Amino acid sequence: MVTMVDVAKHAGVAPSTVSYVLTGKRPVSAHTRVRVRESIQLLGYRPQSGLPAAARSRTNVLALVLPLREGVHLPVVMRFVTAVVTAARAHDMDVLLVTADQGAAGLRALAEGGRVDGFLVMDVELDDERVPVLRQLGSPSVLLGHPAAVKGLTCVDLDFEAAGARCVDHLAELGHRSIGFLGAPSVVYERNTGFAQRTLAGFSAAAMRRGVTSTALPAEQRQESVLAVVTTLLRELPRMSALVVQNEAVLGKVVDCLRAEGRRVPDDVAVVAICPDELAERLRLTSVQLPVEVLGRRAVDLLVAKLNGHQPPALTLLPPKLASRTGVRTREPLLRVTKD
Repeated sequence: MVTMVDVAKHAGVAPSTVSYVLTGKRPVSAHTRVRVRESIQLLGYRPQSGLPAAARSRTNVLALVLPLREGVHLPVVMRFVTAVVTAARAHDMDVLLVTADQGAAGLRALAEGGRVDGFLVMDVELDDERVPVLRQLGSPSVLLGHPAAVKGLTCVDLDFEAAGARCVDHLAELGHRSIGFLGAPSVVYERNTGFAQRTLAGFSAAAMRRGVTSTALPAEQRQESVLAVVTTLLRELPRMSALVVQNEAVLGKVVDCLRAEGRRVPDDVAVVAICPDELAERLRLTSVQLPVEVLGRRAVDLLVAKLNGHQPPALTLLPPKLASRTGVRTREPLLRVTKD
């Protein structure tokens, strides 16, 4: 079956241009209109069967592409779902949940089937295979996260690189000079997932800038894996007095493992987490907030704006906010000098 993408390639234009020619929603030059209509006629394209929702009457349905795969913490994903659904309902729209394992082909099939008005895509990789397809589709999209190149896209995310640096700066200002980093499961880094790679880059750069000794390791979700990572960090950093954790699924286990190694939190090892506020409050840990609700709402608002003909900026980054709790204390000098 001939699709809008086929017409666009034949005419040498973007799929969105084909959509504008068919709907008249935006002005298109006479020369381009003629070229597109000639391609439609030559290829035998039938808009009624394959036209995306952006070029037809609205379905009032948004597709949310969920990262239900290895290494993803489901409770946080479901919080994103709740935030997106709540924001969509405020615009009188529904949400269709789609799993990421359908990949680029799944996005193309949904767009050509006209079942949704647009896409919200989570768990974005730096070199995500879905990005070229999203650039080609006539249906608008917003990414919760951002790839290495954002041209032609609309992305919203926490500034994870700044978040990693903020943790180090906070601890360094308290006097900590040996800081460990316990990250996401190894498969998340192997997929080159944006949020994990950027946080690690920010942490490492800040540690170098501050003259802080550091070691970073991934952590799987099993208790024995967490214990092994904590033990390794303590061995490689014998003077480690602080630990940054970006792995919500194991945060409680990290605290337990430190205690099992005879390290009190925060007296012996200060822990700073990058996680939702509720989890950090329950464990009484200083944290950089993961603003799930704000990100979900902002993504929906950006997508609705695109549906209404506006073009938001390519990248919207939320600055990290650090909430200091009892999980971090000022590091006392290793040597105390007293006067006789």
